[in-house]
Amino acid sequence: MHAVHERLGAVMTSFAGWQMPLRYASETAEHHAVRGAAGLFDLSHMGEVVVSGPGAGPALDYALVGNLSALRPGRARYTMICAEDGGVLDDLVVYRQDEDEFLVIANAANTGVVVGSVRSRAAGHDARVTDATGDYALIAIQGPEAAGILAPLAGGLDLGSIKYYAGAFGEVAGRKAWVARTGYTGEDGFEVFCRPEDAAHIWDALMAAGGPAGLVPAGLAARDTLRLEAGMPLYGNELGPDVTPFEAGLGRVVKFDKPGEFVGREALAARAAAGPVRHLAGLTIQSRRIARHGYPVLAGGQTRGIVTSGAPSPTLGVPIAMAYLEPGVGEGAGDHELAVGIRGEAVPARLTDLPFYRRRQ
Repeated sequence: MHAVHERLGAVMTSFAGWQMPLRYASETAEHHAVRGAAGLFDLSHMGEVVVSGPGAGPALDYALVGNLSALRPGRARYTMICAEDGGVLDDLVVYRQDEDEFLVIANAANTGVVVGSVRSRAAGHDARVTDATGDYALIAIQGPEAAGILAPLAGGLDLGSIKYYAGAFGEVAGRKAWVARTGYTGEDGFEVFCRPEDAAHIWDALMAAGGPAGLVPAGLAARDTLRLEAGMPLYGNELGPDVTPFEAGLGRVVKFDKPGEFVGREALAARAAAGPVRHLAGLTIQSRRIARHGYPVLAGGQTRGIVTSGAPSPTLGVPIAMAYLEPGVGEGAGDHELAVGIRGEAVPARLTDLPFYRRRQ
């Protein structure tokens, strides 16, 4: 895909050992295209880990916080892998592709950690853990026009029958693929997992089919503002080894009622019982100044939180941010007057429910 991005004039950037397209022309235009029509992303940097064998489901139940053995073939689940102390090692999407085969999608920077941890935790189960990242390319088409663009190219697949967080084997532009209705933009869309040698062919076919509908290539910058508007966490910003799912407002992914033990259960149960020591919140900045990662959040002039992600919102037309706040901040009568410390200035901010943007169904 590198030659394709060069041909399209992409600005490339280094990310987790990969060269990735940051933008092709204007990240704002790419963002608006995804919200209004469709955008095409090369996500081949993501890690793919195959867990297979009769004991694959129980192995993942022990290794991860979710109840993966309860997944039906063809379905997917958002979940996490945590350390013994409950800290998040990575957030994951897991597809059950067959009765005895699961495909685990890891963040690029964490693929090695996920492979090593799952392999270690699968010991004693009749399961094989394989780093299959080199066997896959991943192309995502996202936006309200995505289904209409993809459908004529998806031979043998009824896209309407693929529900959100589900997938199926089929063909795209005549090449074998696993097609999943998942994404990271807040829009409807599909992710196409294919062989690396087929990626450029599928990309070009989608671009040709989608041009009349407004499909454009979209890079890492637009992906970040899209996921921020949708209130979706980014590992290294909202998630990390010093954060449990409960602080991030994602305690629902921890399935205490599944049978058997899992790594981190005791620590996570204690955190759930005690309540989080901070909570993730949305902020709308009352200025054109941008609240960046690491900036302090002030209440009553005192630092009471920290910004995790911030950017201008092309859809809303104002700067937005996510931040971790101390318990109770924003709930009291005087605490709703918040500010972000931006280069020595206290810039007013308004507490805003997440997500900032929710697509029309």
